[in-house]
Amino acid sequence: MATCVPGTPRVSRPRVEADTEFAAEVKALLACGDNAAACARFGKVVDQHQRRAARIAYHYLRDPGEVDDAVQDAFLKAFVHLPSFREELFFELWFTRILVNCCLDRLKVRNRRGRWLVQASDDDRVRAERQPAVEPSPETALLRRERRAGLEAAIDRLPARQRSVVILSHLEGHSTREVAGMLDLKEATVRVHLFRAVRSLRRLLWGARWLVEGRGERVSRLAGAGRD
Repeated sequence: MATCVPGTPRVSRPRVEADTEFAAEVKALLACGDNAAACARFGKVVDQHQRRAARIAYHYLRDPGEVDDAVQDAFLKAFVHLPSFREELFFELWFTRILVNCCLDRLKVRNRRGRWLVQASDDDRVRAERQPAVEPSPETALLRRERRAGLEAAIDRLPARQRSVVILSHLEGHSTREVAGMLDLKEATVRVHLFRAVRSLRRLLWGARWLVEGRGERVSRLAGAGRD
C-alpha cells in the first residue's frame, strides 16, 4: 500500500484514508442503487481533489479550457468506474491514474489534429494553478517566466511515460511508490524512467542562460530524485 513521504507538504495520511473511505461509501451506495445519494457523496470527494487535479492537468495541457474539460472527464470516469475501485488502494492514486490517462488521450487527439501547443498567458497560468499572488521585481518575474518556459518546453519534449513520472514525482512531490501505483508500473521501472528523464532534461537545458545563472538547482533536484 502506498504511503506519504515524510516531510512532503501534501495531504496527511488520515485525509487520504478518509477520501478512500468516502469512495468506498459511494461504491456501496451505487451497489444499492441509490444513485442520488452516491452523487451527493461523491461531490465531497470532488471538492477535495479539484485543485490538485487542475494543477496536474495543467502540467500536461497548458490550456485552462482543456484543463477544466479533462478534470471533469476524469471525475466522471472515476464515478462511472467506481464499482471497480478496490478499497486496498488509495483513492488518490487510483483517481490520478485516470486523470493522467485523460490528459494523455487529449494530447494524442491534439497531435493527430496537427495543432500547435499554445502557451497560456501568465494570468491564465495563475488561475489554473491557484497560486497565491506575489509581487516580485520585474527582473525576478522575467527570470521566473524564462525558467518556467524553458523547463516546460523541455518537459514537453520528453516521451509520454518520462513526462508523467517527472510531473508526478518532481512537480507534484509524490514518492516513487505512489507514482508506480498511479501509472500501474513497478517502482524500479519508475526509477528508470525518472533517471532517463533527468538525463534528457540536462541535455535539453544545458547552456540555457537561466540554468547557468541558477547554477542548475532545479535540474540538480531532479537528479537527486532520480537517485532515491
